[in-house]
Amino acid sequence: MEVRPEIQIKVILKALTDVILPAVDPENKLAQEQTRLAIGTLQLVAKRLPIAYRYDRDELNRYVGFSKDLVAQVGKAADESAIADLKALAAHGSDVLDRARAEPAEMEKAIFDLRAMVGELIEAVHAGGDSTAQAAVRKLVLTMSKQELERERAAVVDMNWETDPRTHAPPIETQLPPVNA
Repeated sequence: MEVRPEIQIKVILKALTDVILPAVDPENKLAQEQTRLAIGTLQLVAKRLPIAYRYDRDELNRYVGFSKDLVAQVGKAADESAIADLKALAAHGSDVLDRARAEPAEMEKAIFDLRAMVGELIEAVHAGGDSTAQAAVRKLVLTMSKQELERERAAVVDMNWETDPRTHAPPIETQLPPVNA
């Protein structure tokens, strides 16, 4: 199962466009209209998704700058407590911006590059490594695979594919470490 939203949106759009819309009664104008509206909205989301992170970063950057300008202009004309709170929030916003420099596409590429190189190394050890190295690699792969499987199952649990709730993986929110960890 692919958990990346840009892929999921493409799959949904294809199903809506190729299967669902043609099956909607042409005489049901409201259903036709709403299906086309859903398709259009998903197309817009798909188009904007790659820049959503940059959009948020830009907005935060603008508010940090605006807050600093506001503090400089207001000076003593405002409540000192409110000024102190705004300064603290602007400083926190600046810190968040400092930690948010990599683009999502850059992070995704790094993941894909690492996946490919890990695969190559595993194949090389399997093809030419000694039995001790092969056993160690096998154990690492199985441990990593178990963690990945639990994470991916948790990421799609809301799709209700799991028939037995006792077999659910721990919630995705508990599996992901905080960003600054």
